[in-house]
Amino acid sequence: MSSTSSSSVFNIRAVWHHVLPVGVVLAVLLGGWYLGAVALNAPGAIERVLGGPTAPWRWQDLISTTWSMQRPVLPAPHQIAADMWHSIWDWPADSPRSLLMHTATTAEATLLGFGMGTLLGLLLAIGIVHAPTLEKAVMPWIVASQTVPVLAIAPIVLVVLGSLGLTGTLPKAVISMYLCFFPVTVAMVQGLRAPQSIEKELLYTYAANRMQTLWMLRFPASLPFLFPALRVAISAGLVGAIVAELPTGAQAGLGARLLTSSYYGNTVQIWSALLMSAVLGVALTAAVSTLERLALRQRQSIR
Repeated sequence: MSSTSSSSVFNIRAVWHHVLPVGVVLAVLLGGWYLGAVALNAPGAIERVLGGPTAPWRWQDLISTTWSMQRPVLPAPHQIAADMWHSIWDWPADSPRSLLMHTATTAEATLLGFGMGTLLGLLLAIGIVHAPTLEKAVMPWIVASQTVPVLAIAPIVLVVLGSLGLTGTLPKAVISMYLCFFPVTVAMVQGLRAPQSIEKELLYTYAANRMQTLWMLRFPASLPFLFPALRVAISAGLVGAIVAELPTGAQAGLGARLLTSSYYGNTVQIWSALLMSAVLGVALTAAVSTLERLALRQRQSIR
C-alpha cells in the first residue's frame, strides 16, 4: 500500500473516531426527545384530537398526532426545524417574522456589550495590577457586583437609561457588558501578573517604562488567560442581551421573540428562538476561538 493511500485511510479513521461519538450522542438525544414529545403531548392529543381514551384510535395515530400538534407541550425536532426554515427563508430579512432579523438584533447588542465589557475589564485589570490600593478598593466591589441577579438589575438599568433618553441597542448592550467585564477582569489580573521576576528585571535593565513593560511583556503573557475569559464573556453577554429584551417589551431580538411566542402559547416558535440562541452562542464562541488561534499563532511566529 502506498504512503498516500495509507494516509487517506488514517485520515478517514481519525475523522470516523471523532464523528462516531458525536453521532451516537446526537441519536440518543433525538430519540429521547421524540419519546418525550410522545409522553408529554399524549394527554392533549387524546383529549383534543383523537376524541378521548375510548375513541377508536391506534398507537400509530397517537404517535403521529403528538408529533404534529400545532401547540404541543414539547415540539418534535422536525417541527422546530420546519419552523426555523420557514422563519428564515420564507420572509424578508428585515421582516418582524424573520428569525434572522431577531438574531441580528440580539447579536448586535451582544457584540457591542462584549466590546464594552472587554474594554472595561482590561482597564480595570491594568489599574489593579499597577495600583495595589486600587485592588483593595475595587476588587471586592467587582466580585460583589456579580452576586446581584441580572434579572433583578436589568429592569432598573433599562428604566434609568430610558429616562436619560438612551433607548434601542445601547441599554441592552449595557446589561451585556455587566456580565462580560467580570471574567475578563479576573483573568487579566492573573494574566498580567504572569511574567516572572527575571523577565521584568530584564526590561528594567533596558530602562523600559510601565507602558512599554505592559505592551511588550505583560500583555503578550496574558493572552493565554485572556481568550478563555473572552469565550466565557461572550456567552454571558448573549444571555445578558436576551434577558435585557424581556422586561422592555422590545419589538426585535430573540428575547422579544421568546416573549411574544409565550404570550400566544406558540411553543414551536419558543423552541425555535431557543435553538437559534444556542446556534448564535456557538457561532460567537467559535469566532473568539478563531481569533485566539490567530493571535497565539502570530505570537509564536514573533517569538
